[in-house]
Amino acid sequence: MNGRNIKLVIAYDGTDFCGWQRQENGRTVQGEIEQALQKIHGQPVNLTGSGRTDSGVHALGQAANFYDATGNIPADRFVHAINSLLPQDVRILESCETTPEFHARFSACSRTYRYQFICCRPVLPFENRYNLHLRRTPAINTLNAYGRLLLGETDCSIFAGAGDSSITAGKSTNRYIYKSQFYIEGNRLIFEICANAFLRNMVRSIAGTFLHYEERNTPPGKLGEIIASGERNLAGPTLPPHGLFLWKVDY
Repeated sequence: MNGRNIKLVIAYDGTDFCGWQRQENGRTVQGEIEQALQKIHGQPVNLTGSGRTDSGVHALGQAANFYDATGNIPADRFVHAINSLLPQDVRILESCETTPEFHARFSACSRTYRYQFICCRPVLPFENRYNLHLRRTPAINTLNAYGRLLLGETDCSIFAGAGDSSITAGKSTNRYIYKSQFYIEGNRLIFEICANAFLRNMVRSIAGTFLHYEERNTPPGKLGEIIASGERNLAGPTLPPHGLFLWKVDY
């Protein structure tokens, strides 16, 4: 590709989007940013994201890149230039020139997601979009014992959503998981997971499975056997998207 390779860091409220990836029918984050870039450049611009987020999923640290053929705008000024053309529920946080070979998806070393819960207390009106309400307080020690089962290279097929490309194409469902931990942050329960890559719906399925089996006092060893079986019907419920954030992408 000709021109400068520009990297963006992007935040968005996914509530009113049909996910990251552009669609012919449906409002998407990629589509909104590409429309802004087209206005700036006077021609279509292809934006490459670090990965797809589903409808309703949020991001604080989505990464993307595009090639700027004009060279008229200093790289760090794309923050202002693009934001001036975007709706309020998506924002460019950083912009910089990067190496010609940088690719937002394939250059990524790891991705970190967080799922947020509010336990027991009433959810405040402005918290509804970003947290799942639990009417009980789960045992964090048990959840973290489950989390340790996933560390390292793990076959995550049990957590794959319907239609996942790895499943349909017969590709490996192994993922390398660096972190899988529950903790309290302020008045929220957080599930944080970091891996080299994720299957479709994988984070929401892991969190739902852990809560499902924790509520039933399932020993970690037994859950380990269930995960190793790869039987999708043994997984717990896939949690709704509104509590999930793509937190950061590391390169």
